[in-house]
Amino acid sequence: MNQTQWTFKSFRDLLLKCVAERDLFTGKTLHARYVKSLVASSTYLSNHFVNLYSKCGRLSSARAAFDCTEQPNVFSYNVIVKAYAKDSKIHIARQLFDEIPQPDTVSYNTLISGYADARETVSAMILFKRMRELGFEVDGFTLSGLIAACCDRVELIMQLHCFAVSGGFDSYSSVNNAFVSYYSKGGLLREAVSVFYGMGELRDEVSWNSMIVAYGQHKEGAKALALYREMILKGFKIDMYTLASVLNALTSLNDLIGGCQFHGKLIKAGFHQNSHVGSGLIDFYSKCGGRNGMSDAEKVFQEILSPDLVIWNTMISGYSMNEELAEEAVRSFRQMQRIGHRPDDCSFVCVSSACSNLCSTSQGKQIHGLAIKSHIPSNRISVNNSLISMYYENGNLQDARRVFDRMPELNAVTYNCMIKGYAQHGRVTDALLLYQRMLDSGIAPNNITFVAVLSACVHSGKVAEGQNYFNTMKERFKIEPEAEHYSCMIDLLGRAGKLEEAERFIDSMPFKAGPVAWAALLNACRKHKNIALAERAAKELMAMKPNADTPYVMLANMYTDAGRWEEMAAVRKLMRSRRIRKKPGCSWIEVKKKEHVFVAEDWSHPMIREVCEYLEEMMKKMKELGYVMDKKWAMVKVDEAGEGEEEMRLGHHSEKLAVAFGLMSTGHGEEIVVKKNLRICGDCHNAIKFMSEVADREIIVRDNLRFHCFKDGKCSCGDYW
Repeated sequence: MNQTQWTFKSFRDLLLKCVAERDLFTGKTLHARYVKSLVASSTYLSNHFVNLYSKCGRLSSARAAFDCTEQPNVFSYNVIVKAYAKDSKIHIARQLFDEIPQPDTVSYNTLISGYADARETVSAMILFKRMRELGFEVDGFTLSGLIAACCDRVELIMQLHCFAVSGGFDSYSSVNNAFVSYYSKGGLLREAVSVFYGMGELRDEVSWNSMIVAYGQHKEGAKALALYREMILKGFKIDMYTLASVLNALTSLNDLIGGCQFHGKLIKAGFHQNSHVGSGLIDFYSKCGGRNGMSDAEKVFQEILSPDLVIWNTMISGYSMNEELAEEAVRSFRQMQRIGHRPDDCSFVCVSSACSNLCSTSQGKQIHGLAIKSHIPSNRISVNNSLISMYYENGNLQDARRVFDRMPELNAVTYNCMIKGYAQHGRVTDALLLYQRMLDSGIAPNNITFVAVLSACVHSGKVAEGQNYFNTMKERFKIEPEAEHYSCMIDLLGRAGKLEEAERFIDSMPFKAGPVAWAALLNACRKHKNIALAERAAKELMAMKPNADTPYVMLANMYTDAGRWEEMAAVRKLMRSRRIRKKPGCSWIEVKKKEHVFVAEDWSHPMIREVCEYLEEMMKKMKELGYVMDKKWAMVKVDEAGEGEEEMRLGHHSEKLAVAFGLMSTGHGEEIVVKKNLRICGDCHNAIKFMSEVADREIIVRDNLRFHCFKDGKCSCGDYW
């Protein structure tokens, strides 16, 4: 077709086809020909070129096409506003919105949806108020956008629900579907169920999918699967969103067999290569697949033809949930960028979680820097929350608080993260003050808040305060205590020496006590030398976690302390017969962006000789200040130990080696953070206090329970751990 044969109609028909199919290559060719053609300039065609570029993710081209439009109309502005909002550039979207000569309802709906995506609740509500004051018609799209903008603010969702009912907007399926989703996300499952069943004939596929997801989110997997079967019987179309919702339900049930069977059905139906369903499968295997979970998840990933950003995020999340795979999570994040995917807020949340499990503090700082340089809005709460957790998990409480203080908006998760950080670092007063600030700011605490608050009380022995907070949960905030809250209370009572009360508490629980509760009681028995109760706790733990070494090791150590060698030998024999091996103590430290690993009585580190010599010299200075080695932690029978064996064993515990290496390899004032896979032993705890005094350094040790900040011969735990 030559230039004279091209008409407005031919351009229009082909352009609309390109928009529908998101055919960027043909669209760009068509645009070039349109510019050179004799067809008169058309706002209609210009608008659809803007629409094509924005739908294909070419924001700069969309803006260029918009700027070339001779007489942009409200549709032109709506399209470009939507494009900028979709690209997380909400401030530019707002500037363009303000330039619209005569905005319509679609204009307002577009910007409200943009604010919802940016989680700017207040801005969305102010715009809605202005919209009503100017007399614009509110429709279902307006309400759906506003509900999404509320995020987890359930009080606002309830107000909008009242507005929707009074205004007759509850006749819109889209509005009701949004209420189902966001009531569920806000923790109000009962309200979500009420909306769903109140819809009657208005329920569509989205309604059913939303309710199945809601049940899955609230660990009601059985109800979700029942709803899925009912959906099939009623003849509703089953699509990829339905199948992904069912996978979510199976994940909540931790049903590996059922999930594998459902995977087989997906393969037969040809859905296993679908990105949305594939994401659900990866999530399922990473959470429910046991030891081979991530291996199965990787197989699913490899079968997907064109993995999108969501798939990559799910893989990174799966790796980040396993401490041993944290490095793989970071590698996947880097690989995702190399092939052209730009990280979004979910990407940063997942990789920040992985960095929390790494010894490397530099990795986390690099991720933070990348998040700042990226297009992620600075007020994205989820990213900032994950950064707070990452920093305090890496021993950097100061930077965690710096992120907290710079956030323009805080939610319950933000406070929970910071309170938990203070609790784990022994800053109990700060934790409880922050909890009070949370209440004063009008943000309601949730079950996770009380886990953090009770943990703070546990780490400081505040028994009365802890009991008060536990009672407050149910009486004031109507939150039913869960297993974690009961475990905190058992730990709190046990550490304080109230073992009988702790035992009564565990027996009076409204459900069967789990391994965490019995482990807490066993730890308390070890501290207070109650062997009889320890035997009961260990027996329960052995039954619940037959492959765990903790109950055997703890019981054997208690028998050793008491000189009951026959019982100790019997426990060790039982371990051998059941092929249970004690997990070796292992400590990590990062020096000059390189991770160094030390294992007790292991000589594989290339500088182990120099480390031992440095530690030996350090020990001499420590003894001059009064350090005496507590030989009971050597766990060796006195009459069987060779000369100097106890000192050698204790002197080569992994945390001592890691701290010594850190001191000799860094300059004064440099950060020393050591991570250990097990609880720090009593002798090492005492020794590192002396090491901090001799070296005049601050030393942070993170064991599997909490952080210990050693400075000037003292520890932040106050020796209560």
